[in-house]
This record gives sequence, C-alpha cells and structure tokens, in this order.
Amino acid sequence: MNSITPRPVDTVIAAARAFLGERLTLNDAIRQQHGRGEDTTTPTLPDAVAFVDTTEEVSRLLALCHQHGVPVTPFGAGTSLEGHVNPVRGGISLDLSRMAAIEEVSAEDMDGLIQPGVTRQQLNEHLRDQGLFFPVDPGSHCTIGGMCATRASGTNAVRYGTIRENVLGLEVVLADGRVIQTGGRTRKAANGYDLTRLFIGSEGTLGVITRIRLRLYGIPEAMVSAVCQFPDLASAVNTVIATMQLGVPVARIELLDEVQMEACIAYSKLEGMAPTPTLFLEFHGTEAAVGEQAETVQAIATDHGGSGFAWARDAETRNKLWKARHDAYWACLAYRPGKKGIATDVCVPISRLAEALLGAKEDIRASGLDAPIVGHVGDGNFHTVILVTDGDQADLDRAWELDRKIVHRALQLGGTCSGEHGVGLGKREFLEVEHGPEALAVMRSLKQTLDPKGILNPGKIFRN
Repeated sequence: MNSITPRPVDTVIAAARAFLGERLTLNDAIRQQHGRGEDTTTPTLPDAVAFVDTTEEVSRLLALCHQHGVPVTPFGAGTSLEGHVNPVRGGISLDLSRMAAIEEVSAEDMDGLIQPGVTRQQLNEHLRDQGLFFPVDPGSHCTIGGMCATRASGTNAVRYGTIRENVLGLEVVLADGRVIQTGGRTRKAANGYDLTRLFIGSEGTLGVITRIRLRLYGIPEAMVSAVCQFPDLASAVNTVIATMQLGVPVARIELLDEVQMEACIAYSKLEGMAPTPTLFLEFHGTEAAVGEQAETVQAIATDHGGSGFAWARDAETRNKLWKARHDAYWACLAYRPGKKGIATDVCVPISRLAEALLGAKEDIRASGLDAPIVGHVGDGNFHTVILVTDGDQADLDRAWELDRKIVHRALQLGGTCSGEHGVGLGKREFLEVEHGPEALAVMRSLKQTLDPKGILNPGKIFRN
C-alpha cells in the first residue's frame, strides 16, 4: 500500500496546532477574509490563518515554516491598497491583530512600547489623559505594525514626519524564528547599521514586527483648522507651494480637487461648500502662533484667488472636517455606485507639484475616466482614485494605463512611484525605473541574506 507524503504546509499546520490550538484555522470564510486587502487585485487564499498572541508564538511558527519552506504572509487590519497581504503562494496568513497591547508609556521621555496590532485610534484614546498623542495619521483603521511595514504616512506628515521618523526601535522575528531588537529609547545614536529603518517599509519581506517603540508628542495648546476654496486647481496648488517655501509650520495641508469635493459634499454633508478645488489646513501650537500661521496662509491664499477662508477652533467642527477628508475614498465609491477604486500614490519635490498635479489632471481628462484627486500636498504627495467598473477589463486596462502615466511623470520630475502606500504587488514594475538595476540588486541581496528560503511575503516588492 502506497503512503501519501503530506504537503509541507500540512506538516506545519499539524505542528502549529500544538501551541495555537483553534487559533490556527482552515475556515473558508476566514481564509477568504485574508485573501486580499482594500485593493483591486485578485484574491488568493492562504492554506490556513494563524492568530498569534505572543512573540514566542510568532517565532515558533516562523521556525516551522522556515524548516519546511512554507510561505508566510503577515496580516494586520487588511487595509492595504497595494496587495501587500495577498498570500499569492498560499501557505500561512499570519494575523497579528490580537497582539494589541500598549505595554509602556513614558510621559517624561515621550515614548511608548506597543504591540503591532494596536491602531492609531486605540493608542491616542489611551494617551489622551496623559496629554500625549501619536500624530501619524493614514486615515484608515490600520494597525501600527502595518503602518511600519508599509512606511505609512498621512495628513500630519508635513509637520511631524512619517512613521519612519517616529519609530525609535523594533522587535523583529526573522524568517528562521530568531528574535532581534533594533534601535532604542534615545533620540539619537551613532553605532552600527540602522536596522530599524531597514525593517520600516520592508512590507513583511525581511521579518515580522512584534513590538514597536514609538516617539510621542505633547498635545498642542491650540489646534485650529481652516478651509479655503479656489477658482481652479492651479491657484490651490500654487498656494501650497508658496506656503511651504515660506516655511509656515502647518500641521496639515490637504488638497481636494473639484471632483473630490463634489463627492465629499454629498457623502459627508459638507454644508456651505462649493464643488471647487479646496484646501483643508490645520495649525498646531500656542494660541498666538496658530493665529499668526492661519493669518499668513489666508493672505497667501487670497493672493492666489482663494476665498471663503473659514476657521474652526472647536473640536467638533474640526473632527467633522477631518472625518470628511479621511472618508474621501468612500466618498469616491459613493460618487459612482457600483465602481471600484484604484488609488495612485505619487510624491514629487514641492517645486514640481504643480507640474505633477496639473499633468495628472490632463491625463485624467484624456482617459475619459472619473478619477478624483486628493493629496497630502504639503509634502508633495497626492492620490487619484481611478473609478472602474468591476469586471470590465477594458475599463481596468485604461485605469492602469492612466496610473502608469501619472507615475512616469512623477519619476521624470524627480519623484517616487509611492509616497506612502508601499510597493506590494501594485508598484513592482516601477522599482527598477526609480532606483536602477544596481540598487535593486542590493535590495535582492538583503532579502536573500535575511530570508534565504524566500518564505516571507513572497511575490511582493520584486516581480520575480
């Protein structure tokens, strides 16, 4: 009688059940939930989903997968937009969402230690009574571990920086199960390679992040938001460029074009606003400082044809304004019911912002597609949400061609193919164009050194 040799993944599943129990599941509905994020890529199912609680469990599971050559795809909240969490080669989807403890907060040193499943909203709720906050704000209910993996950014980056600038150190489990600590609690250090920055933005291809030491900030004495509308996109963009070149320390400066504003007015019930290009701004600091900053930007905006400059000091009005901005993606989907959105994500030097944005606008018109524009323009980063009919291949092909045009223009202007969403599956084709073959070869050598069997999030960042 012939015996059937078990698949390597079945061997891993059987062994992992010894310490994960029912937290290792083959349930079809759960596997489908872990088949992709908030993107338009084709979902691929993992063989199993493992819900881990501790670093030790992550280490044991990775050691098993390394031994048997089984792929592992880390999963947080599933909000990624570039296919990062698609388990394209099957294997284990490693769900870290249960690792959601806030382990330490030091008000004196203004830092904290958290597990990767903590969300920004959860952390700020915990910090509020201590007069602290964490500023990196991608807008979605993503986990901070996922933010680290994709080098996330958001609306506050123009003043506080991206996640890269706000992580002091990490605990990382390597492909073979070894656990390392990177960085520390000091605000500067000059010793050894900067391993923390190596793992920030590595998208789960070099290791699995299990603890994060974050830089925290004091809640500002005053926060003032403002809205200003413009007759055309060029006027709004030139206001941004002038504001940044003058050195006004705005906390947030967001641009919504007339199409995005029309969608947001309908979706978020923004009364008294017109569907014209609009800047959403916020100023942090002392009462005197925020007043001076707002008045300076108002004068710049007026010089560029801006009007209706409205201030919002109370928290309720400010929160409504920023919720509308964060809901921009969902407003786009509601704007054209039944369609899906492909989000582009280029970033250019601030001096080239007008060329990039106005060029993208022309590309959108030529494509015949609906593609609202929204962006964190204070640091040169903007998105278009290209709306496509689900299942219409011709529509999808036009959308990807539009995306390529927008990206290639950004690269020609000295920019990048991805300001904050990462590479995943969606941006792989642009990496060599942006970085060149030699730099890409160095990246591949790092991957080979840290993950010689290629089990960690295979298929991401590199095309083969």
